[in-house]
Amino acid sequence: MKIIVCMKLVPDPEGPQDSFEVDSAGNRVVVRGLPPVANPYDENALEAAIQIKEALAEPDGEGIAASITLLSLGRSLSRAVLLKAMAAGVDDSLLVEGDDLDAQRLDSLTTATLLAAAIRRLEFNLILTGRQASDTNSGQVGLGIAQLLGIPAVTIARKVEVSGGRVLVERLLPDGYELVEAPLPALVTVSHEVGDLRYPQISAIKAAKQLPRTERSPEDLGIAIGSLGTVERVGLVAPSRERNCAMVSGETPGGAGAKLVDRLHADRIV
Repeated sequence: MKIIVCMKLVPDPEGPQDSFEVDSAGNRVVVRGLPPVANPYDENALEAAIQIKEALAEPDGEGIAASITLLSLGRSLSRAVLLKAMAAGVDDSLLVEGDDLDAQRLDSLTTATLLAAAIRRLEFNLILTGRQASDTNSGQVGLGIAQLLGIPAVTIARKVEVSGGRVLVERLLPDGYELVEAPLPALVTVSHEVGDLRYPQISAIKAAKQLPRTERSPEDLGIAIGSLGTVERVGLVAPSRERNCAMVSGETPGGAGAKLVDRLHADRIV
């Protein structure tokens, strides 16, 4: 059983708000002083992969050996961040890096195209991604990969199991969940309900430094970044915040309350 987990490195979403600035002229978000971290939803996907790996190896499971490949893409990927993820239970990794792979240039289509090209060079039965990235929240890359590879996709999973050559998914709904079954190979986008990624021991982190790692560039994948179609961003502005405060007074509390009701009716709030 070959499982691929796609992981994006993003600016720390827990960082202070003033670390993010919207550059409306350049149609981009400028991030200052925040270290990269693994996208939290992709960490959920990795935890789901580890759970599948453990379940298949248990005596009451199917007795199938499973391996996990971590796939990441970007410019100057942080080895320290990826090392922690690998130490949690990854067997090997594939990193796609290039000077052109700047976060501002990688829209969902370009990212999906590059990841799909990398995956075609690997053996796989199941691909797991986070339901979305914490920096863009688009939730499009996973489905784009599945479309480009021509495989089934199931979104927003709270639980993922593999049995008999099929993937069984509890897919979240607004009022509950539904059970979805798909043949392998398949892709599943994973939500945080699966659980947080386990924290590796120091010994596992040290051992992870010796795990196999392959590094590729877009050119190695046969892709020229300039030839890929991109999404045109026509505008980007920070949300405006307007606060209007009106003081309602009266000679008595009851009088002030009556004036407040009149004001709420006039403003069509009630």
